[in-house]
Order: sequence, then C-alpha cells, then structure tokens
Amino acid sequence: QVQLVESGGGLVQPGGSLRLSCAASGLRLDDAIGWFRQAPGKEREAVSCISSSDNNRYYADSVKGRFRISKDNAENLVYLQMNALKLDDTAVYYCGAAPKWACRSLAISTGAFGSWGQGTQVTVSS
Repeated sequence: QVQLVESGGGLVQPGGSLRLSCAASGLRLDDAIGWFRQAPGKEREAVSCISSSDNNRYYADSVKGRFRISKDNAENLVYLQMNALKLDDTAVYYCGAAPKWACRSLAISTGAFGSWGQGTQVTVSS
C-alpha cells in the first residue's frame, strides 16, 4: 500500500523560497510522484511530476523556471524546490503516486494519480 506524507509548507513573503518534501513508502520501483495544489475555491491542479525510472520531469507553465522537482531514491523522498514564490502559489500542496506512464516531460495524466497525502499548506503573503 502506497503512503505519502508531505511536509515543508509554511508562510513566506513574495519572492521567497520553500522546499516541500514527500516521503513515500510502498511504491513500485517505476512509479511516478507528482505534486499538485489546491487553492480555496479552485480545483486541484498539477504542478510537477517526476518518474522514478526514466527521470521524466513535468512542470506546469505557471511554475516553469521557478520550481524544481527532484528525488532521493535512497531515502524515498521527492522534493519540490519553490523559488520566486508568488501570491498565486498559495495553496495546499499534495503529492500523489501514479504509474510511470502518467508523467512525461510535456504532459501529465492527472487522473492516474492517487494515494494522496494529507497535504501541506503554503501561504505566500506580504
């Protein structure tokens, strides 16, 4: 059974940085991990994903050049480094797992992701 636990959220000023962590257990070797976010009154949206076996990385247009996803296979951790944060980045951030085909460099199959963690709140405010 896949279990995911997010951490690292907090309150940050515009232009600041945060690093989120997703601790994973029960994953298959070739599973992908994705970061999603949900702001109040909005639907959950994909932010980034990384496949385990072939290192495909996907970024939503809204975060390209500011966010970077990485993984530590030895520790079963996936990180989301968030730089140059904007007010619009305020949301609860979740990580989810999916088969590796769900994460490609140019596209993410959002519906394939599941096993959501509890989420971590990111608030960007001055």
